[in-house]
Amino acid sequence: MYPKKGGGFVRKDYELGLIFNPEVSEDETRALLGRLEQIVATDGGQIVKMNQWGKKRLAYPIEHQRDGLYVFMDIILTPETVAEIERTLKVSEVVLRHLMKRRDPKFAQKERELRETRAAASANAPAEEPSAEPAPESLASVAEAEEFILSEEEMADVPPAIEESIEA
Repeated sequence: MYPKKGGGFVRKDYELGLIFNPEVSEDETRALLGRLEQIVATDGGQIVKMNQWGKKRLAYPIEHQRDGLYVFMDIILTPETVAEIERTLKVSEVVLRHLMKRRDPKFAQKERELRETRAAASANAPAEEPSAEPAPESLASVAEAEEFILSEEEMADVPPAIEESIEA
């Protein structure tokens, strides 16, 4: 690991997959997730996204369990923090399995830029007045479909379809 010029390590994007024991109380799982958040925050890391899938069937029994509670986290941390999280998860009786994987830097960068542009767009957008009637979903889907309708100029650029007749 190469340190940054100002000291410390470069933060990198990781994905953490967890399978919790379904027989453990919800308070214990929340406590472990809270502990992970503390570990990430101590070194200036950040939890970008947490995706809780809920209870799912396992492919094979793990510690005599057929089901598990799945949680996936996208996090940004230093390599030192990864080791501390690994140690915490290995000794935990709440977690059946875990996997920490480094994310593809190109994909993570694109996702980060997209998130920043959405945040900037929502911050710059004027607050809309709530209408008395909510817009029906059919109108929303029509608006989305209109975005993909090509103009006459764009249609001229599209090559004609090749039709083949099949004689029996």
